[in-house]
Amino acid sequence: MNLLLISNSTNYGEPYLAWPMSQLESFCEKNNLKSDSKIVFVPFAGVFIGGNPYPQSYDAYTTRVKKVFEEKLGLLNFVSVHEVEDKIQLVNEAACIVVGGGNTFHLVAELHKYGLMDAISSVAKKGTPYIGWSAGSNIACPTLCTTNDMPIVQPASFKTLNLVPFQINPHYLDPHPEIDKMIKHGGETRQDRINEYLAVNQNMKVVGLREASALWVTEDKVVLKGGKKLVVFKYGSEPIELEPNSDVTKYVI
Repeated sequence: MNLLLISNSTNYGEPYLAWPMSQLESFCEKNNLKSDSKIVFVPFAGVFIGGNPYPQSYDAYTTRVKKVFEEKLGLLNFVSVHEVEDKIQLVNEAACIVVGGGNTFHLVAELHKYGLMDAISSVAKKGTPYIGWSAGSNIACPTLCTTNDMPIVQPASFKTLNLVPFQINPHYLDPHPEIDKMIKHGGETRQDRINEYLAVNQNMKVVGLREASALWVTEDKVVLKGGKKLVVFKYGSEPIELEPNSDVTKYVI
């Protein structure tokens, strides 16, 4: 497999997809993607994009991502699954699958609705390159259970692509971020939520993927990219932090 699993698309105050651009460029070069390679985009996580509510948000989302892929990466054959009737055929023809972030529950519901969860999983496991950020990274896991999103819809199943054997928590935040100078968050931390998941899924591992970081998965090797450390959570063990550019395979697989 060839997977690029990105925590977040954009850092605060930066242009869209700016921080992961070097990773995207390297990934596309490594996978020999050319200007005419068919890039298939999945916009279903985008339920409110640029003031456009669902389903018009799909058009707005596609336009936003397509512009970056064309102008910055030179990939001109960019098609969204919502634009065609035979979505499974389009996925089977893809030179690369790209799944954008947004609401994970809505993304998963739509993928199951159109039979695309199995279709994307199948081609990715056969070697079709896969790029996902935020919700698009979360669904590379066995389930959506470590998403941060509200369940705005009920998917047919929580099962996702199962491309990696561990769970990812995108946008991982360290405990008790300050809301302002006087008040600290008083509810459960992200680590608390992950510990809840592990309490009832004791054989799983969870990767806390901080902002501006990504995982490169090639066959059975997992490498951390970006500028932030990664946190690995396992039931009954202390969390482990790993440095950028580390081979994290033995810690997560």
